[in-house]
This record gives sequence, C-alpha cells and structure tokens, in this order.
Amino acid sequence: MSLTVVLAVGLDSWLMATESTHWKSEGFVVISAGSIQEAIEHFKAGDFDLVLLGNSISLESKERLAFLVRASGSQTPVVSVSDLVSDSAAFTGVTLKNDAGALLTGITELIAARSKPEPSPAVLLSTAR
Repeated sequence: MSLTVVLAVGLDSWLMATESTHWKSEGFVVISAGSIQEAIEHFKAGDFDLVLLGNSISLESKERLAFLVRASGSQTPVVSVSDLVSDSAAFTGVTLKNDAGALLTGITELIAARSKPEPSPAVLLSTAR
C-alpha cells in the first residue's frame, strides 16, 4: 500500500482525528501545522500529496497558503474543510465536509482520481473515427 502524505493546517477537531489508527491503517501520514507560517515551513521542506486547510484558519490565510502552493509550481491539491460543502472556496477547487469519515472518503477519492493516468493524445486520436 502506498502512503499518502497530507499537510493538515489548523487546530480543528478533524485535524486531531487524523492521528487515529484508522487514518494510518488507510495509508495516510499526516503532518500537522497549527499556523500558516508553520505550514509554509513544512511545505517548503517536504513532499506532500495533499494540503488540507481547516476551519480554524481565516479565509485570508487559506487564500494566502493556496496561492503560495500554486506559486511554487506544485501540483499538490489544496483542499478546504468546511461545515457546509456549499461553502466551496474557489481558490482551492475542492471543499470537503468537516467530518472525519467524509473527509477520509473525500481525500481517498481525490487521490485516486489524481493517480489515474490520462489517455495519451495518440490514443484519443485512434479512437475518434
């Protein structure tokens, strides 16, 4: 089983739940950051599959961190966690519900979708008759 390395930012209850054995048994390694500055330091020093932004972080800070991830040239997905999924944050692209089970499912689906190889242009041309 391959490991998914997640940078989790904030002091939310879901963040504390990431340390559970259930998350570990699902193949997740979680690096926690309680502040934006700490998250930036971790991000610069590490190689992450996903960045999670919790509710305890202000919208301005979420936008700043998402911008810094994009500006670095990284393709690492930045996911916002919210009590209401309808509170989708345009700067992250993905918002997941603030619920440990839903969060784990959403992350698993996102990582699986990213790991699927895209068909090459040659394959697309050969099937478009």
